[in-house]
Amino acid sequence: MIIIGDEWLTIYDVEKVARGHEKVKLSDSAIGRMADSRAWVDRVLESEKPVYGINTGFGELSKVFIPANEREKLQRNLILSHCTGVGDFLPADVARAVMLLRVNSLANGYSGIRVETVHALLDLLNRDVTPAIPCKGSVGASGDLAPLAHMAAVLLGEGSVLKNGKCVPSGPELTAKGLVPLKLAAKEGLALINGTQAMTAVAALVLVDCERLMKIADISAALSLEALRGTRAAFDRRIAAIRPHKGQTDTCNNILALTESSQIIENHTYCEKVQDAYSIRCVPQVHGASKDALGRAVETVNIEMNSVTDNPIVMADTGEIISGGNFHGQPIALVMDYLKIAIAEIGNISERRINRQVDPSLNGLPAFLTAYPGVNSGFMILQYTAASLVSENKVLAHPASVDSIPTSANQEDHVSMGTIAARQAREIYENVKYILGIEILGACQGIDFLMPLKPGKGTASVHAYVRTIVSHLDEDRILNTDIHAICDVIADNSLLDSAEKSTGILLV
Repeated sequence: MIIIGDEWLTIYDVEKVARGHEKVKLSDSAIGRMADSRAWVDRVLESEKPVYGINTGFGELSKVFIPANEREKLQRNLILSHCTGVGDFLPADVARAVMLLRVNSLANGYSGIRVETVHALLDLLNRDVTPAIPCKGSVGASGDLAPLAHMAAVLLGEGSVLKNGKCVPSGPELTAKGLVPLKLAAKEGLALINGTQAMTAVAALVLVDCERLMKIADISAALSLEALRGTRAAFDRRIAAIRPHKGQTDTCNNILALTESSQIIENHTYCEKVQDAYSIRCVPQVHGASKDALGRAVETVNIEMNSVTDNPIVMADTGEIISGGNFHGQPIALVMDYLKIAIAEIGNISERRINRQVDPSLNGLPAFLTAYPGVNSGFMILQYTAASLVSENKVLAHPASVDSIPTSANQEDHVSMGTIAARQAREIYENVKYILGIEILGACQGIDFLMPLKPGKGTASVHAYVRTIVSHLDEDRILNTDIHAICDVIADNSLLDSAEKSTGILLV
């Protein structure tokens, strides 16, 4: 059970709820804070003083005062009019994370929403009612208005939900789960949709996956170090000590642990090669820099997940209701663009190692990693696939945050595009997962040709595990099946587990 309201959520808490379906409840202190905040909204409504978001229109329409008999309709219309998203639906785990993060923000007690409305949102989460949220349509300021409106519409019995992989109307699903459509009170529509929770939900889950992917990158590099008969000298801890970036140090330690007691590397200690190419020798510096970028992104997203991103803000201690800009997604936009570049670079350097695996002039292995080149193409076209994915990542890595298009008749004249940045980070992650899978396949094929020499403690465990999933390539076959098989065990963490059983927990 995850308790909302007393402790900060982490990205791992989000994963537990979004993917593990762990139940969630509000703390007593959160309930008290929200009740206090709502009391001030009710006082404003009684006074009939115009206050933005409570008894006025929205955006450029904020000058329009809304009479008491129209305010319930205003909230409903706000949600329905903002359901303008397009494109594929966010995956179910992301949609669940959106709901969790919106509850967590509201539980801070600065949004003036009723406790029963937040409980209704929690009921959706705890009873596995998953809003169908289109992935496109947010500019990332005034919050993720369109995505969050699609989430909020389900509370009203409107919109759609995801059920068994299909999109179905929300009303019958609410009835089936024993839930009743909600009528929103003043301020509540805005409180539900004015926030950064869509971009932050995508970001939180991709960060969880990227942390594990960074370990896979070190594993794939260690396997290539073995297959290409490189040296461990470049991973000497003394080198990292005099340039003490954490990521570089962690990567050195990982590679050394993975290749410990390697007969392959030991057998080539005194060969004529003085030093390895950059894609091998500079793994600590390149992987390490990406790990440090990842750490910065995690720090920012953890703050954002636990922040109030509503507007206006209700200060229950003083009774003030203050308009501000916490809905602006720039912090997430910038770190997701940073993450995009960092993860894309992992794919870039991996592809260079794949290229060395298949070029006999660079590695001393059979051409294209096949014992019978000519009649067989071996791993030739796997490198093409990796090159294609790397090139696609270069396009996706262009920063979304440098663009801004004014909205709401120029009232909202600078926006973040943070949701685009987060979605692109997810796309790059998926591409890099394939690239690393290809590198692992090629490295294991190369290691096969070096037998009976054995790889290191960790690399040997991974090699043995890979061979339970994908057989050695003797003759050409359809290889996209092999790629997907390896990427499946990357995604479910079993390949990482095979390494860490021998090395202990790898660092990131």
